[in-house]
Amino acid sequence: MIRTNTELLEYISNAIKMPSTYFVEEKIKKNTCWIEQNQKIFHVYVIKSGVAKCYLTQDTGNDFIQEFFGEGELFGEVEAIRDGQSFCAIEAILDMEVYKIATTHFLELLENDKVFNKLIFKSMASKIKYKAIRHSYNQSHSIKLNLLRLKKQFPNLFSIIPKQDIANYLGVTLRSFNRVLQEIEK
Repeated sequence: MIRTNTELLEYISNAIKMPSTYFVEEKIKKNTCWIEQNQKIFHVYVIKSGVAKCYLTQDTGNDFIQEFFGEGELFGEVEAIRDGQSFCAIEAILDMEVYKIATTHFLELLENDKVFNKLIFKSMASKIKYKAIRHSYNQSHSIKLNLLRLKKQFPNLFSIIPKQDIANYLGVTLRSFNRVLQEIEK
């Protein structure tokens, strides 16, 4: 549920020690939405610490959470490659530290650094695989089974992520979520 990418984080942590690094560290406060949906962005971000949610606000006004990002996960890479606007919003759930890199530098590294290029494409492939498995599982299992699976995989889930966000992640209403949660707790 909270995705991480230690391989990319390690690479960037080592790269930032180099004198001509493109990566700049930035702190982001909890509950800050620093990338808005349908906004032109000029940086790619990699999480050093903390947790963020990536969500899409539907035309109904409901949020659908695509993913929760933890250490090493990146975002903004699709927009940088496509030279397009963000299709999701990114909001800090916890205080965060991120590495940010200007889109132009990101694209330059993709072209000139084979290791970086491979890590980025590996990350993108992992995101696609994870979403396909997750959506398939959510569609073919009940809310109860989905919630039990999440609680088993992430025992401290409720201490990190608000219930409304978990419901949005599962694609259910908070009322349905609470009803199933009460049933599980009995």
